[in-house]
Amino acid sequence: MADSYFQPISGFDLPRFAGVPTFMRLPHVPLDSPRISEVDIGLIGTPWDGGTTNRPGPRHGPRQLRDMSTMIRAQNGATGVRPFEAMNCADLGDVGPNPADLMDSMTRITAFYDQVVAAKIKPLTAGGDHLCSLPILRALGKAVPLGMIHFDSHTDLFHSYFNGTMFTHGTPFRRAIEEGLLDPRKVIQIGIRGTAYDFEDRDFAEAVGVTIIPIEEFHARGVLDVMAQARELVGDMPTYVTYDIDFVDPAFAPGTGTPEVGGPNSYQALQCARELAGVNIVGADLVEVSPPFDQSGATAFLGVSLMFEMLCNMVPAA
Repeated sequence: MADSYFQPISGFDLPRFAGVPTFMRLPHVPLDSPRISEVDIGLIGTPWDGGTTNRPGPRHGPRQLRDMSTMIRAQNGATGVRPFEAMNCADLGDVGPNPADLMDSMTRITAFYDQVVAAKIKPLTAGGDHLCSLPILRALGKAVPLGMIHFDSHTDLFHSYFNGTMFTHGTPFRRAIEEGLLDPRKVIQIGIRGTAYDFEDRDFAEAVGVTIIPIEEFHARGVLDVMAQARELVGDMPTYVTYDIDFVDPAFAPGTGTPEVGGPNSYQALQCARELAGVNIVGADLVEVSPPFDQSGATAFLGVSLMFEMLCNMVPAA
């Protein structure tokens, strides 16, 4: 049972448009707080998009996601889960990146998450671009390789960009597999689509055992069948969940840097996250929300709604 200190502020006590925004109106508990040892799940911002190769802006994602998350309430309307009563959840703040130095930013992110792991806190992260996942995995997958369920329209398994640039938002999971942070036979990528330069990324996936569910197969089989395969693939092993908002069709999530048409609608997107029930989630992220392309805030609200669904599956089942 969670400590009352860790309950979010109710909209009946303070209007949702008032007060200092934190993720889901939870208390802000920085890593140097004396209460950090009481936190079970930490919501964290990684405001960095140093790996972006086309339209920038995800560095502003955590701030907008926090603001939109004031609309999240205490209970999951579909499942009845009340995550804030099941475990102590808190906003741990942002990792401070170095916007002028990509490698230093990744070092800073890993150092932050090393402290999170040492405190035995499960992280739920708001990005940032998808390169943010690599330094997080360097902390979470240090002891043992993880499984991964990956929602995206891109594999992010490319070897390099621009004649040898090894670290972009299109390469994080190639690096994570090469560094032994992920067990590729326990990695499934769902929703892959769009035009391509070649199939170098898919050839790598096939060679090492990564399972890819293209969007055509996703739509033909449906959410429940695909997610049953994902749960079976990872089994009970420690698993990281990474959710790129461009998995969702841009009609429902236009605020992202590399949109691809033909994706799921917002309900299907939520259903995918809801069907993670029973997965041994050791950490999760929601990345690539880009406020400059999200004038209505609808993409960010969908993003925090997805974070809430993942959070509900990070707490013990009732």
